[in-house]
Amino acid sequence: MSVSRWWKKKDTAVSSTLSLALQGGGAHGAYTWGVLDRLLEEGVALEGISGTSAGAMNAVALAQGWTTGGAEGARESLSAFWEAVADTTPFELDLLHSLNPAGDGSLPAAVNMMLGITRLFSPYQLNPFELNPLRDVVRAQFDFERIRRECPLKLFIAATQVRTGKVRLFHTAELSEDALLASACLPTLHHAVEIDGEAYWDGGFTANPAIYPLMYECSTPDILLILLNPLVRPTAPRSAEDIAARSVELGFSTTFLREMRMIAHARRQIGEGRGWLPLGHFERKLTGLRFHLIEAEELLAAGRASKLNATRAFLHTLRDLGRARAARWVTEGLPRVGREASVDLEALFE
Repeated sequence: MSVSRWWKKKDTAVSSTLSLALQGGGAHGAYTWGVLDRLLEEGVALEGISGTSAGAMNAVALAQGWTTGGAEGARESLSAFWEAVADTTPFELDLLHSLNPAGDGSLPAAVNMMLGITRLFSPYQLNPFELNPLRDVVRAQFDFERIRRECPLKLFIAATQVRTGKVRLFHTAELSEDALLASACLPTLHHAVEIDGEAYWDGGFTANPAIYPLMYECSTPDILLILLNPLVRPTAPRSAEDIAARSVELGFSTTFLREMRMIAHARRQIGEGRGWLPLGHFERKLTGLRFHLIEAEELLAAGRASKLNATRAFLHTLRDLGRARAARWVTEGLPRVGREASVDLEALFE
């Protein structure tokens, strides 16, 4: 008997409903695919999903399948999306990856050299016609009209407004092909995505992912963070490549870390100053949140270039790692959902 089914039999008053916060990370999003696949296999109930970049892709893939076939449909849709991404990878890259003895997802030197050119030329120069294989995948895999009309999940897809630097959250009823591509628009590789006259870049600049909509617009107090960027690195980087990789990680994590630190600090302040005064609605909501965490420790050694490695073998490796990590959480963390937090928020973020 699965953990969640045993749990519901033991105490039917306890709700196992979760909201999910899905971080971006390019091809590393296949790790999240594995995590979600295992959670859906367990039958976990979901209310809201906040996603950015690859996290947004996973959120919409899950929503597409959930709308048409429930949890099993969501698993099939996630698989179909990532297999379609792998189909866009040239055969030569897939072959070179399979011959890579390191098995760390690193890309061939020629590909890294081509990526270096993006530091010298803009995508408007290198790709004037905005050829984007991901757009073809998104267009083929997702029925946005049906998602907007029928999806019961609350989706919050983050993109960054280029002109103002503000985060823009696209809700379920606002989702479109452009909104999703805006969330994953790296400005060194793709033209900005224009929506209603505004240009948008990757949501990771302003929310990776956004937590506040899960607090304010979802009723479940249980929020599961699925993070691809490590919260702590064991050592400070020394090589040029490692310094560049950590700089990018911090650039795409700062807003998330600041938001979590503010939540942790506010909760501690409320707890210390509670006294005999009754708590208001906001204070009760904030202190009642229960956070849970799945962190991709296995990706600590992965280089920056591996986030661009969409070869099938690498994506499947990440999926399997994610499934294994989620299986541990199902045993250790899932029984605490509906009862208590499974991570110490203050210890992690203050």
